[in-house]
Amino acid sequence: MFDSPAELPAETGGGAALTLQRASRVEIVIPVYNEERALAGCIRTLHAYLAATLPYEWNLAVVDNASTDRTCDVARELAAELPGLRVVRLEEKGRGRALRTAWSSSDAEIVAYMDVDLSTGLDAILPMLAPLISDHSDIAIGSRLASGSRTIRGFKREFISRGYNMLVRLVHGVPHTDMQCGFKAARRESIATLLERVEDDGWFFDTELLLLAHHNGLRLYEVPVDWVEDVDSRVAIAGTAWADIKGLVRVARARLNRTADIPVRRRADPAPFHPDARTGNGNRVERIWQVLLFCAVGAVSTVAHGLLYMMLREWWPVMGANLAALILCTLLNTEANRRLTFRRSAGAHKKLQAHLKGLGVFTLYFLFTSLCTLLWQRMNPGAGLVYETLVLLTSALVGTVARFLLMRDWVFAGKRAGRKSGAQR
Repeated sequence: MFDSPAELPAETGGGAALTLQRASRVEIVIPVYNEERALAGCIRTLHAYLAATLPYEWNLAVVDNASTDRTCDVARELAAELPGLRVVRLEEKGRGRALRTAWSSSDAEIVAYMDVDLSTGLDAILPMLAPLISDHSDIAIGSRLASGSRTIRGFKREFISRGYNMLVRLVHGVPHTDMQCGFKAARRESIATLLERVEDDGWFFDTELLLLAHHNGLRLYEVPVDWVEDVDSRVAIAGTAWADIKGLVRVARARLNRTADIPVRRRADPAPFHPDARTGNGNRVERIWQVLLFCAVGAVSTVAHGLLYMMLREWWPVMGANLAALILCTLLNTEANRRLTFRRSAGAHKKLQAHLKGLGVFTLYFLFTSLCTLLWQRMNPGAGLVYETLVLLTSALVGTVARFLLMRDWVFAGKRAGRKSGAQR
């Protein structure tokens, strides 16, 4: 386990021998609080399992979360008995604090954690570590709700877990099924910056870390697990649920104002293995999405303009109500396009600049469509309202295309925040 890396022969397609080395080092963290009774048995079971099955260098870290019993003493006795076990003592409680402290101080390539009760089946350890060691993924998470998982727990916890994870997917649009299973691992270099930005020190730590990872483009791998409920769980469900809901709102706010944008190790764009594979479609797909989002924002802005006009018309004359509604909707339209369509991050000065440019673009659009209509009236005074409306709609279509191009190449010109070419290694 802790000796020099072993060599494992393997056959390639051509029959040549390939040498594989156990070169990756893994540290599994076990956060504990007042677990003097169960700690020794669980740690010995986990240690024996890893020694028998894990083909990589590994060690364990027991993090004592300010226990008031003999938990820390038991952990130190185990450390003297079992090789590869370290003990960290914290004077403040919090699972998130324990994981942040242990992972930040670790020198392992892969950092992981498990609950001390070993509720998660240990046979999922290798499937969780494999995509990280191969550098296929940045984070791996165990899921009690994914297809293929097998879970034994009471109706109350099952209902709360499914409801919470459904809420996370609804609010944040993440595809992962289980954000709080106590069974996760990550490449330390991938999450180093994220650990500094996660605010929660309690049970929401897991969810916040995963939401920030997903938002910033890290690759998450989900592993279905077997899981048996620990009837001696000390989690205060009501208080934890309320803290989680507040955390979801806080992270959603951070995503909207772009403070959740974090520089992380980014992967290179996909490179085809086949020499004749088609490439270069990424920009085209992005442009299509920009056009669709621009049209969606425009449709919502039009509805909002009508509603605002109806409301303001109760107090103001036609021109005043229309002008005020147009200005407000233009500001909202510019902000929505900044955040959604073109996904730009900016400080207060840049935001003001973007809104002033947006008002300028709208003014040009308004003058262009009005001028086309006035010229048509002047040149064809008896043509009728139908033709006049067609001219207005045609000029509006041309003006909308021009607005899109001006917003893309002038108002929101520049690279997308946090995006760089190639991989950051």
